[in-house]
Amino acid sequence: MMNLSTLLQKIKENPVMYIDKPSITCLSSFVSGWYFSQINHFGLNPQGYPMQGFDEWMQERVKTTVSRSWTEIILFLCWTERNAFYRFFEEYEQFLKHKDDSKIQESEEKASPTEDNSKFRQFDIYDDILKGIKKRPGIYLRISPITELDMLLRGYSLSRREVGVAPSEPEREFEGFQSWVEEKYGINSGQSWSKIILFYSVDEHEALQKFFELFEEYLNRNKSLEIDENCG
Repeated sequence: MMNLSTLLQKIKENPVMYIDKPSITCLSSFVSGWYFSQINHFGLNPQGYPMQGFDEWMQERVKTTVSRSWTEIILFLCWTERNAFYRFFEEYEQFLKHKDDSKIQESEEKASPTEDNSKFRQFDIYDDILKGIKKRPGIYLRISPITELDMLLRGYSLSRREVGVAPSEPEREFEGFQSWVEEKYGINSGQSWSKIILFYSVDEHEALQKFFELFEEYLNRNKSLEIDENCG
């Protein structure tokens, strides 16, 4: 399984493959989803996170006492998502240079994942992530909610696929959401479900609300189909 440094390098070399475009917001959410999976399923120590302290380091760089995420700070400095995306790698490299090598090595060793795949608990995408975000979206999603949600889930799924964890039933069910959205809107352009919903919404925030409505409709439809099949 790749570590964070390897993942970041791959995203830098081919952002379209992972996050659709060079965007610091997409990058941040994707990495958050990836690491969320690491903590919850692989028994990693949050204190061993290589980006631990990066927020504070960036705040010190710009001399602000206001609590801001590294995403917000770099985006403020660069104005555009694309420029901020590439600026991140410069800043993060400088951040790593300021960390003691021995401490970095120690943190990475503490964050080593377990090899026992039997310890992975089943992932319920609706109960574990989507229900929590629906209740308090501002904690997880800030700048571009529907896009960030998409990237969060992509990063989460990538982390599990890397070690060959079979998709749970809720995960497999969510995989059908993409084709369902395409069919509902009559679109077959290869665009992600988040982009389709956003296109038919006023803004990102309305798109997020519409997502939850559509996802609920999708789940209810699946349940109805199951009932019909059982009755038949």
